[in-house]
Parts: sequence; C-alpha cells; structure tokens
Amino acid sequence: MAGSTVLSSDVVGSPLGSVALAGRIEGSRGLPRDPLRVLGSYALVYVLAGGGTYVDHRGVWPVTAGDLILVFPDLGHAYGPDPGGRWDEIFLVFDGPVFRLWEERGLLDRDRPVRHLEPVEHWERRLAAVPYGEPLRQVARLQELMAEALATPTGSDDDLAWLERARALLDADVARERDLREVAAELNLSYDGFRKRFRRLAGVAPSRYRWLASIGAACELMAQGALTDRQIAARLRFTDEFYFSRRFKQVTGRSPREYRALLG
Repeated sequence: MAGSTVLSSDVVGSPLGSVALAGRIEGSRGLPRDPLRVLGSYALVYVLAGGGTYVDHRGVWPVTAGDLILVFPDLGHAYGPDPGGRWDEIFLVFDGPVFRLWEERGLLDRDRPVRHLEPVEHWERRLAAVPYGEPLRQVARLQELMAEALATPTGSDDDLAWLERARALLDADVARERDLREVAAELNLSYDGFRKRFRRLAGVAPSRYRWLASIGAACELMAQGALTDRQIAARLRFTDEFYFSRRFKQVTGRSPREYRALLG
C-alpha cells in the first residue's frame, strides 16, 4: 500500500518562482503510461528505494535508487516501478521565470532527464530541506541544489565509475550484437560477476537494461521520422516487425503506431 506525506504546498510564491508542492511517497505505483501525464511545471523526482523506468516521447530510461528525474513543463511523461517492483520517492514541483531562464540558457537539458546522485541519505535531506521558509528562500535553496546536482559530475567512487563504464558499453550496443559475456570480459569480470554487480548498482539486469536502451533508440528513430517500423526493427536486430511492436508496447505502454501519433 502506498503512503504519501506532503512536505509543503505553496500557492503564493515569489517573483522569481515558487516550490508549489513537495512530498514523499513510499510504495508508489508510479504514473500510468496511457495517457502520458503532462505537467504545466517543472518537477524533481528522487528515487529513494527500488527502481523502474522513466518514459517520455524521446525514449525510455532505466531508473534505480539514487536517480534524480527532471520533469519538464508540457512534456508527456510517465515513471514508476516495473510490475511487482518497489518505488519510494521524494518530489518537488516548481516553476517560475528563473527556472525558465535556466532552461533557455541550456542549464536544464531535456535530452538528459535522469542523473545519478549519491549518497541517497544526503540528497534526500537536501531535497526535504528545500520547501521551508519564505518562498524566495525556497527558490534560492532549490537553485543551489540544482546547480550542484545538474551542473556537476555525479559521484567518483569505484562503483559509480564502474557502472558508468558498463552502461556506456551497453548503450553502444542497442542492436544487441555483442554477447554479454564479451562485455563482462571487457570489464574484467565473469558473466555471473558482471550480472550481479550491474544489477546491484543499476537495479536491473544488464540484459533488461540493454533491451530498454534498444527501445529508447527506437523512440529516437521514430522521432526522426525517416524510417518505417520494419526498417527500425531490422536496424535494431529484432526478429521481425511484430516482435518489435510487442516489445515496444511492453516497455512504453503504447504500440509504435500510437507512439508515432503522439509525435504529431
């Protein structure tokens, strides 16, 4: 059973912006993918425990504990745990001229909606501290947090560096041409050791991560509009167009045809 706590709700704000809503949810079921939700504001969603996926019209991103999702205004999106999985989060909903300026200047990147931040306890405290005090102080505190979280590299310990390298190898193989044992060997691990370490750090198995990356690549190709579903299926080495369509709907909640309709 999901449990939620509202940390703050502010309808006044400041001339620079406001934190309109903040809260914490345990055992969240996430957001439905049909239809995708559209907010008129920005939001930060920090995953405290569990994992799953984040989806918008640009692709699919695996998400695990320690990942921060940046949601943009007027952008259809969904996120939440895989079936049977767990998802605990803390979130902030905010908007205002200063944040719109951040996006205009390229400090908020719609092509990079997920960042990894650790330790979890540290960032949980930082986010929970934002929505207190006068509205202007809240906005200043949020800007400071975002500058640290979004504009600087995340983590430098051995595990995070290893995970970044492992993710890069899998992201480069969206057509699934390499045997995962080859990837494990490149990381100087047995396949079993690679699978266990990746799952522990990323929250999903490497095979599942690579499938999600494949569907994410398919979303990008659809957005470009030059290839048919059959051509995309062939490029990404799906058995056939029908198998591609089935796997696509399993991940995104929509068929390729429905997804293309969203793109206009």
